[in-house]
Formats: sequence, C-alpha cells, structure tokens
Amino acid sequence: MPDRVSVIIPAFNEGPRVGRTVTAVRGIPEVSEVIVVDDCSSDDTASRAREAGAEVLRLPANRGKGAALNAGIEKSTGMVIVLLDGDLGGSAGEARKLIQPVVEGRADLTVARFPVARRKGGFGVVKGLARAGIRYFTGLEMESPISGQRAVRRELLCKLLPLAPGYGVEVGMSIEAALHGYRVLEVPVEMRHRETGRDLKGFVHRGRQFRDIAATLLRCRMKYGKRIAR
Repeated sequence: MPDRVSVIIPAFNEGPRVGRTVTAVRGIPEVSEVIVVDDCSSDDTASRAREAGAEVLRLPANRGKGAALNAGIEKSTGMVIVLLDGDLGGSAGEARKLIQPVVEGRADLTVARFPVARRKGGFGVVKGLARAGIRYFTGLEMESPISGQRAVRRELLCKLLPLAPGYGVEVGMSIEAALHGYRVLEVPVEMRHRETGRDLKGFVHRGRQFRDIAATLLRCRMKYGKRIAR
C-alpha cells in the first residue's frame, strides 16, 4: 500500500493560475490530499483553489513562503509531503516524477530540475549564492538549489521544522537534509511557471531572494560552522 501523499501549495495572489494547478495535482493517482495555504491574498486565490477541490487554509496576515509552508505542513496528514508553487498550472501534474522516487524508497527528498527558461531572468547571482552555500556546508552539488517543487518524507521534514522564513526555505531544507544524512535527488521535470524578467519587478524579487538566502546561510554558519557531510 503506497504512502499517503499530501500536496501543499503556498499561494499569494495566484487567482488566475491556482485552480489549474490544483486540478492537475488532483489528477496524480498517489495524491490523497491537496492543501492550498492562502497567504492573505487580495484576489480570489482562496475561492479558485476551493472550487478546484483543494482544502484551503487562509492566513490572517501575509507571512511569507516559509511560514505558509509551516502552516500547511502542520495541517497535512501524509507520510510523503509535496511542496509546489501555485503558478504551475497544468504542468503541476509533473509532480508525480518527484513523488515516485520517495514512495519507492529511492530518495528521501526530491527536487525538481526545470527546463531552460524561455526568457532571460537574472544574472545567476541568487542561484550562485544558493549553490555555493549548499556546497560549503554539505559538499552537495545542486543544479537547481532554489527550486520550490519538492517531495519529502514526513520523517525527514519533521526534523527540519520550522522551515526557514521567506525565500531561504529551499536552501535551508537542502542543507539540513544533507547534514542529517538523508538522500537528496534532483529530478528533471517539464514544469513551467511564471518567470521573472530583467525588469524592476524581477530585480526586486531576486533581491528579496538574495536577502533571505543570505540570512539562512548565516544562521547555518552560526549553527554548524563549516561542516561537510560525508
């Protein structure tokens, strides 16, 4: 009997896309529960998610991605937890490729490796910082260090809680998982989501990512010093 699989989707103002994301995820045979954590959106994210068949947890104030995930994890019941962004649309069905290695016992944490972006984004500074930080603490080389599309065993996830705040959540999760000796596997997928460009909005977003990742790495430095997983 396969493990019960819960999908958690943190969402902020994803009304135009979240319904299709939920519908695609609900079509995955292994998925038994879909929870959308509405991070105090000002649009119809909650109603769109509920109409598509998700259980909706609405936060009273905008608390950021890490806090939204923590709230969703606390509410979930699955032994395998899948974390997905709300803007994947129909490509969210590709999450099955992340679930299978965990359910089959081949990995404890899987991370989606996206295709090449269709438009020019940043200059690789954020990914470079994340990649270097993970390597520094664990020796683990990751191509997609900030990918938010992940599947993880609850046993492991419980050891990582609470997850790092904001956009530092993925880097913190990878470092802690590797240092606890768990198996991390990157999986190629054909997922697509809304891409940020080289405009003011895009650079502001990447600035926030850089800030949160740097803060997460600093906390790891204070906690572990320089520690390489073997």
